[in-house]
Amino acid sequence: MNICVCFRETGEIMGEQKKLGRSILNNLDFFIAGIALTVLVFVTFFGVFARYFMGNPFAWEEEVQLACFVWITFLGVGAAFRTGSHVAIEILVERMPEKVAHLVELGGYLISMGILLFFFYYSDVIVYSMIQMGRSTNILHIPNAAIYLVVPIGCVLMMYNYTRVIIKKFKEVHD
Repeated sequence: MNICVCFRETGEIMGEQKKLGRSILNNLDFFIAGIALTVLVFVTFFGVFARYFMGNPFAWEEEVQLACFVWITFLGVGAAFRTGSHVAIEILVERMPEKVAHLVELGGYLISMGILLFFFYYSDVIVYSMIQMGRSTNILHIPNAAIYLVVPIGCVLMMYNYTRVIIKKFKEVHD
């Protein structure tokens, strides 16, 4: 009997580990954006300290801050789509008849997907051209492609997360 209990508990622990692994993977954008935000805060704090109290500013501070801002922005927007935190004008849609509201939401989704595909395509072209030119930052020599690679990644995350939200919304209505 103890053996069965042990196996069941081990199975439960394995299940919890799998859930945790999926949770981390599903929230990877939050995690990476959080790291970028932490780096941004520390670099800014120590940069101010070095500039005003030590009289010796960091020459590379602005490059790191710019990279952090770009990563926070594009990963944060993907997460905002997933959580439904993006800007939306709901007051008009809520007052419409249900079928019209669904058509408006679907139209908004299709327009958003078109715009995101446009951004994805041209951000991919720009990142590829940065790779070909070998452009990098002046002081730290971070490849610009590494900084701006998050733009097409963010577009894919936005499209994926918005699609999941729309599918979930339409399933709730039809259930």
